[in-house]
Amino acid sequence: MITNKGCSFKIYSVVTLFENDPLVNLLPYDGLATYHGTILPAGQADDYFKKLMGNIAWNSDEVVIFGKRFVTSRKVAWYGDEPFLYTYSNSRKLALPWTSELIALKQLVEDSSGETFNSCLLNLYHNGGEGMGWHSDDESSLKKNGAIASLSFGAERKFSFKHKQTKASLSIMLEHGSLLIMKRDTQANWMHSLPKSIKVTNPRVNLTFRTFTG
Repeated sequence: MITNKGCSFKIYSVVTLFENDPLVNLLPYDGLATYHGTILPAGQADDYFKKLMGNIAWNSDEVVIFGKRFVTSRKVAWYGDEPFLYTYSNSRKLALPWTSELIALKQLVEDSSGETFNSCLLNLYHNGGEGMGWHSDDESSLKKNGAIASLSFGAERKFSFKHKQTKASLSIMLEHGSLLIMKRDTQANWMHSLPKSIKVTNPRVNLTFRTFTG
């Protein structure tokens, strides 16, 4: 049970009700996140997954945490309209030109969301032993309160939100070929994470389409 400004309410750990309705906000306040469910037929999602695994220029991520540099098992790649220089966690990446698969997926996401994007950060998680800790995509180089579209392929994984002030939290399972949109003040008020899970043995590829402003 969570109490905030005189109001008490419960937030369940895993979202199940209306989770595939893009008109329903998953967040109770201070942001907007909508889950579109699968936007690709299973066979087409399988095909894109194989192409992304084989055709993307994957590299280990290097991040600095508390002054120490770490090389992750998770692989990353950064693509965009221009060779944008993206810096986060003291890691610098120069955007590569779009591949044909990424151009097609970008168009699909834009048609589904009504948003436009000029860049994409991709993550490859080999299994459930690889994840992402709590963070917000609120770097100054990204459009303030701009939409971020998360397109998932491969293993179904839990995706979690936590409010920065109230600590309210909720989670949703992201399916193979599914789309999640985060927009407005979500990044300012909420953190998100991809928890590790020993139950997940297959890889997952995630694409987060963004608007880079430099």
